Amino acid sequence: MPNENKITKLANRSLNEPNESRLSPDADGYELIISAHEKALASGSDGYIDPISSLFVITAATLKQRGFCCMNNCRHCPYI
Repeated sequence: MPNENKITKLANRSLNEPNESRLSPDADGYELIISAHEKALASGSDGYIDPISSLFVITAATLKQRGFCCMNNCRHCPYI
């Protein structure tokens, strides 16, 4: 992807607050997911095991280190 098409500006919210288009507060297990993400952020982990799907999910802090949005619809994308 050419650099001019990359989203590199961080969204105006904290890293522990996902964009509602990626994780709605109405989603099943929302509180469990947020808790798992916050624990991973606090421990400096790259991600966590989703308590609902059992898939590995990358934290917003790890995605922030990448420096741009990869356009893969990451749940905790700090750029969207």
